[in-house]
Amino acid sequence: MASNVENTKKTSKLSKKDITMLGIRSSLLQSAFSYERMQAGGWAFAQVPIWKKIFGNDKKALSEAMSDNMEFINTAPPLVSILMGLLTSLEEKRVDRQTIRGLKNGLFGPMAGIGDAIYWFTLMPIVGGIAASFASKGNILGPIIFFLVYLAIFLCRIPFAHLGYNLGVKAIDVIQDNSKIIARVATIMGLTVIGALISQYVALSLSVKIGSVSLQKDFLDKIFPNILPLGFTFFLYYLLKKKVSPIVLIVIVFVLCIVCSYFKIM
Repeated sequence: MASNVENTKKTSKLSKKDITMLGIRSSLLQSAFSYERMQAGGWAFAQVPIWKKIFGNDKKALSEAMSDNMEFINTAPPLVSILMGLLTSLEEKRVDRQTIRGLKNGLFGPMAGIGDAIYWFTLMPIVGGIAASFASKGNILGPIIFFLVYLAIFLCRIPFAHLGYNLGVKAIDVIQDNSKIIARVATIMGLTVIGALISQYVALSLSVKIGSVSLQKDFLDKIFPNILPLGFTFFLYYLLKKKVSPIVLIVIVFVLCIVCSYFKIM
């Protein structure tokens, strides 16, 4: 295993500088944001120079990498360089595309949860409170402390990119030997995360009453709570499988919301 890692390092097309630049470019994650693909535009754009160096004149491989990475992704910006570094090491060794996609889809959700919990729900509120306390007393240390901590979080992208890349290099043999299993497990994990998000972001409730009986509270919720959000999600998924454009689905949702609100159905 050790000899394989050494050979991997010897045949690497990427230098430490390339990985450092990847860490810096990971700050572009949210430079192109949409509700259809979330951070996919910035995610792909940040990695284009790396892919060009890895694939060289292989336009087909470059096209496949760009297409795969324009799929939906929504993760924590401070930790994204770890995932970029990990997947870059796999791209460099031409690991099966399904494995790479599965790992990306399986890891970005949990990484978002970890990043949000560490940075936005713990570290930044504490630092913000301390900085605000200094600033409220006219002490210049307040904004300086906040700026330095935020700068440190930004600069951590660089060692995180190297960490992800080195972890990927060491894991290549294991991944290649178990690529199908890993891809399936990662895909299941990703689908589980997306499924959990449905219950958080999709909310539908009928306001229709039959006499004094509420169709929502007294009937649907008694049989199957949240059956409407689940059914509506599967309806949209069915349309997606029928190759209906996500833009058309957004229009459908808007129209249904307006019509149902006007007739006081929901």
